[in-house]
Amino acid sequence: MHQIDEKKTSRLALQEDMDFLAGLLDKVILFEGGEDLLNIITNIRSLAQKARETGDQSIYLQLKNEITTLKPPQRQEVIRAFSTYLQLFNIAEQNFRIKRRREYQSEDTYQVQPGSLEDGIETLQKEHVPADMVAEMLDTLSLELIITAHPTEAARRTILKIHKRIADLLKALEFASTRYEKKVIEETIFNEITILWQSAEIREKKPTVSNEVENGLYYFDNVLFDVLPRIHEDLEDYLYETYGQRFKVPPYLHFGSWIGGDRDGNPNVTADVTWKTLEMQRELVLNKYKKSLRMLRELLSHSSKKVNASPALLASVENEEKGMRVSDTWPTKDEIYRRKLTIMLHKLECIEHHKGGYQTAEELLADLYMIRNSISQHHPDGHPIKLLRKVIRQVELFGFHLASLDIRNHSGEHEAALAEVLYNVNIAADYKNLPEEEKVQVLLKALNDPRPMISIYDTFTPETQEVINTFRMIKRAHQTFGERSIQVYLISMAHSVSDVLEVLVLAKEAGLYRVYPNGEILSEIHIAPLLETIEDLRNGPKMLETLFRLPVYRNHLKVRNNLQEVMLGYSDGSKDGGTLTANWQLYKAQKEIHEMGAKYGIKLKFFHGRGGSLGRGGGPLYSSLLSQPPVTLGDGVKITEQGEVLSSRYLLRDIAYRSLEQATSTMMVAIAKQKLNEKKGKAPNEEAVRAMDKISEYALEKYQALVFNDPDFLAYFKEATPLNELGKLNIGSRPMSRKGSARFEDLRAIPWVFAWTQSRQLLPAWYAAGTGLSKYVEETGNLRLLQQMYESWPFFKATINNLQMALIKAELLTAEEYTRLVKDPAVANRIFGLIKEEYELTKEMVLKVAGQKELLDYTPNIKESVRLRNPYVDPLNLFQVYLISHLRERENNDEKAEDLLTEVLLTINGIAAGLRNTG
Repeated sequence: MHQIDEKKTSRLALQEDMDFLAGLLDKVILFEGGEDLLNIITNIRSLAQKARETGDQSIYLQLKNEITTLKPPQRQEVIRAFSTYLQLFNIAEQNFRIKRRREYQSEDTYQVQPGSLEDGIETLQKEHVPADMVAEMLDTLSLELIITAHPTEAARRTILKIHKRIADLLKALEFASTRYEKKVIEETIFNEITILWQSAEIREKKPTVSNEVENGLYYFDNVLFDVLPRIHEDLEDYLYETYGQRFKVPPYLHFGSWIGGDRDGNPNVTADVTWKTLEMQRELVLNKYKKSLRMLRELLSHSSKKVNASPALLASVENEEKGMRVSDTWPTKDEIYRRKLTIMLHKLECIEHHKGGYQTAEELLADLYMIRNSISQHHPDGHPIKLLRKVIRQVELFGFHLASLDIRNHSGEHEAALAEVLYNVNIAADYKNLPEEEKVQVLLKALNDPRPMISIYDTFTPETQEVINTFRMIKRAHQTFGERSIQVYLISMAHSVSDVLEVLVLAKEAGLYRVYPNGEILSEIHIAPLLETIEDLRNGPKMLETLFRLPVYRNHLKVRNNLQEVMLGYSDGSKDGGTLTANWQLYKAQKEIHEMGAKYGIKLKFFHGRGGSLGRGGGPLYSSLLSQPPVTLGDGVKITEQGEVLSSRYLLRDIAYRSLEQATSTMMVAIAKQKLNEKKGKAPNEEAVRAMDKISEYALEKYQALVFNDPDFLAYFKEATPLNELGKLNIGSRPMSRKGSARFEDLRAIPWVFAWTQSRQLLPAWYAAGTGLSKYVEETGNLRLLQQMYESWPFFKATINNLQMALIKAELLTAEEYTRLVKDPAVANRIFGLIKEEYELTKEMVLKVAGQKELLDYTPNIKESVRLRNPYVDPLNLFQVYLISHLRERENNDEKAEDLLTEVLLTINGIAAGLRNTG
């Protein structure tokens, strides 16, 4: 047995795969462009590496000269080459992660991989968590991951599929046992890289919402449908091995979706589109079940001449076959399970053809349970049939809806629609301009009145009619697909109590909420306010407490099992107040809302609207969980999984499993420790809380001084980043800004972060944190407290580590090149000077707090990855600056401008691949 040397494994294995794939790409380039092209690429790559290694300014200037003197069409081919190298490196990294996990699991190592299910369960045992507490913890364990169509995935699905094929082949190469097998696989990888090179990288037009739905369904179809059941079953098995008893692991891990349901700022998402999305989801899940049942039918060949099936199963088969044509039944009468599964397949077919069949997923589950119970009578104990167990788990997890679809819209849309309705029935002539208190009274009166305000004969503006149609569609969806199909209605920019009550009134008008004459209440939808800005996060607890005091709203919650969902927006909060202040306000808001909910007997479920990038709350999934107040994890957690996160986490099954097991392990340990701490009477460290308040206060002041109070900042941002060019990259169906406005307030957080990331400044992910930390230490002299907070407080550690990640991905030498795009050199120099000064301060303070010499010392694998990538990303940045400067000089739409734009978009794709971040 041996111990794994992480550093050695990292450098050798990763470099080996990278060199192998780069070598194959070199061969493709040689074939496509000849020696001249390959020599140019090799020279630029060599200069970029030397410039990084030596810091020699003359080499850097030579690199810039090589790039700026290149002419079309060679220039475009060089850009494509560096972009493709980075795509291949992403594949090599994923293969390395898979390889490392396999090495941990091999028989000749005594190490358990950190963050694995085994590691989490071993930690529970080491912490002396008793079996009854484990059972209690499993009952409260709940993690929902919501995939979104936010426009942050720069790569086309066609390209992602090629990536997956290369990744699968690279993995197969590990297991090839003969020279011939290796030769065949290497040849196939070469062919795939050739196809990758010869495929178009950029979408010609924006995807439709249906395209985005299909993209999302790809992950369910190819990965999640199989990986989610496996996580559950492995957790059950590992717990049995460690604790020696069987625990019931409920279906705690679910995936939901916003794709086709999120209409905030996206006029392309209509009620009809949402309905079509639900139909597409059902079609996929029914097809998956049919495939699973056929596999099960192939396996369960038991003969009633050999085994005794249960009387219930025998009776059900005899009874149901009577209503079927003989040609639709299983021909071999003694194969009782095959007969039953044939009946079940027939009932699934009937659903698709609208000819009866199963009415609910629970009916399908009941049939599967009947088979399981019958088999248990003649199958050896302790040896469950894995495939049967997996199919049961699939139906428990995915129902007939596949994934719960959240509906989201802006509070202003609801207000405008209700204002028209209230005017129409002569209740309020000018609802929009009423004071908040009067709005609430109008809404409460409407909720207590059983009479409807909207008739099917009424006519409204198209905008109001669409809002009404959406609520009616939800009611119809519940009747057709089940209530799990749409469970939550989210309100963007929920500032006040009326914003929430307006949705309840609209739900009442569609029959989703109703008070009957006998006092009985119907309520079929959770209503979740989205707290986004710093001000909303501060006011959120008070707003929710006011709601909890209203009898009408409390009655709605009682029907919803006294559960209130609250969404927290990381993107707009960070854009509004900077990453450090936003994260602290999010943490505090959760604690306050949780404690206030406990006072009223209300359970809170927090929905974390995290982006893929660091400036929007991104980072590893397990790290996201660690940064929450532990007391809130037992209520259940929802987190968005956006954009490029989908392909980096869920394109490959092994990577998806690793990400989800880390999240599961983290949650289990955090919840169990929280329960132990409650019993021990441990209180949070008030000194640390006060320190964070001061740090946040200083950081907010610094951030807003630049972003909101500097008159030149907005011009600098628009000119020193590729913001305007991003709008031409067809990566999402949503517009870049709300209302098509050019105001900073209406700019979406995604292009805000995407643009800063491309320019290597990454300002939203770190700016002002250094000032916050430094001023606190200057004022108190208490650096040691911050170091202790880093060692013992998961939230603070995750915050500091995310800052490290942002700082190492930022590259100021490259970022300075973008200042040449700013029209006023004085503005460019002054604002970049502020950014550079804050960067150095933040880096200094982060290293002091973490007790490190260099950034990312705590995670050598990621540090090495960044080091290997930089020489490939740097040239793309230099190309981008040069091309944008020439593109912006050409305001006309001549052919040359079009060619320049294409090259700029290629650099955007390449940098996104290199930094593994867009928005």
